[in-house]
Amino acid sequence: MQERRRIGAYGVCRDRDRVLLTRGSPTADFPGVWQVPGGGLEHGEHPAAAVVREFSEETGLSVEVVGIRDVVADVIRLTDLEIALHTDRVIYDVLVTGGRLCDELHGTTDLVTWVPSAELSSLPLMPFTAELVGVPPTPLPEDVRPERVRQPLPPHPTTRRQRFAAYGLVTDPSDRVLLALIAPGYPGAGRWHLPGGGTDHGEQPSTALLRELVEESDQLGRVVGLLDVSHWHNPAALGPEGRPIDWHAVRAVYRVLVDVPTEAVVTEAAGSTAQARWFTLAAAAALPLTDLAAAALARLTPAG
Repeated sequence: MQERRRIGAYGVCRDRDRVLLTRGSPTADFPGVWQVPGGGLEHGEHPAAAVVREFSEETGLSVEVVGIRDVVADVIRLTDLEIALHTDRVIYDVLVTGGRLCDELHGTTDLVTWVPSAELSSLPLMPFTAELVGVPPTPLPEDVRPERVRQPLPPHPTTRRQRFAAYGLVTDPSDRVLLALIAPGYPGAGRWHLPGGGTDHGEQPSTALLRELVEESDQLGRVVGLLDVSHWHNPAALGPEGRPIDWHAVRAVYRVLVDVPTEAVVTEAAGSTAQARWFTLAAAAALPLTDLAAAALARLTPAG
């Protein structure tokens, strides 16, 4: 079975004791199954902008992002296409600011409605939505209708890539911060970055970060919170491929504590990290930092 990936942004929208849900249309992966509004990112699109766009398309409502709730991943088998589809889902809390509730026409949803909390357990829900609204998950239905014809997923483009990554603002009991130096041949070479990197197929973002922390610095950490989700788009990034590629990366940043720090040692061979080191905040501020690292370190200053 072929492994494929996509990134989506979704919004939890509540009105007193009701939550807004959309139903999958006949062209959806799972027709008749309900989920919170949202969908796939366009190339180069920030997840927060994507959820606002998806709400407009699927519900007719204008919304404002008021907070980030979670980042999760799941793998769903599309047996008719022989594809194991990994989806990284950025979940926001959103607030309605205008518009008029209406169903999407000719899309992957065909009905939008406010569902009282007491009725949520009676609906077939996508597993990530069941977890968000606090009801037991139910198995996804098998779609065996002979009239169903689903178009195959397009092949991976060779000139552009989309990547989901998890990084950590990592400190120890002495308030030192752990940073990783980007190796030659990779975008940002020579600058100090947050530990972390791309997630593997089937891997949760927080689990991927702890794996990357071991590979890049030989440290055992614990994730204590999600700080932010940002994105990076470079239409002509030069990396080990040896040719410009239109890269779009979505990056979850977590707060991580290392309770028993040791000397930072790169254990991954021939990777994107040249070295890793512990720094005081004052020393780290004087380094050539990536934008992601600089923004994260600002959270540790008194003004941040």
